[in-house]
Amino acid sequence: MGTQFKKIALLGRHKDPRVSEPMVVLAKHLAKAGVEVLAADDMSLKFAATRMPETELAGNSDLVIAIGGDGTMLYAGQRARSSNVPLLGINRGRLGFLADVTPEEMLDSVDNVLAGNYSTDARLLLEAKLVRPGSDDVTRSALNDVVLQRRDTGRMLDFVTRVADRYVNTHAGDGLVVATPTGSTAYALSCGGPIIEPQLDAVVVVPVAPHTLSDRPIVIPAGHPIEVRLLERENIRAEITVDGHSIGEIRPEDKLQIAASDSRLTLVHPPGYDFYDILRSKLFWGRDTRKRVQSDEQN
Repeated sequence: MGTQFKKIALLGRHKDPRVSEPMVVLAKHLAKAGVEVLAADDMSLKFAATRMPETELAGNSDLVIAIGGDGTMLYAGQRARSSNVPLLGINRGRLGFLADVTPEEMLDSVDNVLAGNYSTDARLLLEAKLVRPGSDDVTRSALNDVVLQRRDTGRMLDFVTRVADRYVNTHAGDGLVVATPTGSTAYALSCGGPIIEPQLDAVVVVPVAPHTLSDRPIVIPAGHPIEVRLLERENIRAEITVDGHSIGEIRPEDKLQIAASDSRLTLVHPPGYDFYDILRSKLFWGRDTRKRVQSDEQN
């Protein structure tokens, strides 16, 4: 089979049987199709592959295939985007907004991709910079979100937001989520934020458990930089997380700067990919829940 993807790297939590079993099947299928399979040298699974440190996989591949849930996709996305390599996701997690290929469709979907029958989707990324006077800045990129959250305290946070150097609001609450369209179906959604279609060049800013009901989520152009500053309050500690990983504590003298990245992450989708179909599947849209409620009442 002729394909532009001559070298494909496999990533996933290979010690999890839900991941290891389809990974072995996929590796053997790819090898049979004439593709060079790349895998981490510490991966214990037995299949023919070119082994190397996991940090080098994306840079030596034409395509990264991640097997797992959205957490695995976020991790693989970090690897793929740093090497400007496209990413395909096989869902073995629970919700799976990012990894959209089911295990049952895996081989057929991969064959379609190898044959050139696929679409691509360039996802917006954010650059978060924690600026600390007197010490080095901390910079990370996010596919999902950048979050200000309480740390080791039950007290509310007071903080100020600015967008495009314009004052927006002084907030009181548990924190703030700044999410990409990709991240709008993650933590931001659970905090009451809107779902943003992935192709929109926009960012959603969502307060977490705000003290006042008037403090609502807002959607802004991705090109407008955001600045967040923590206000002084007794016995308060807060931290910044990027795609679920802490980049450190934020203090009143610090500032968090968030802006759209110059780079994007390219996702690969097999034929039939439909963002709205995924929403219907994961959020149970379009189903008549009244019958289920009546059945529960009868039982």
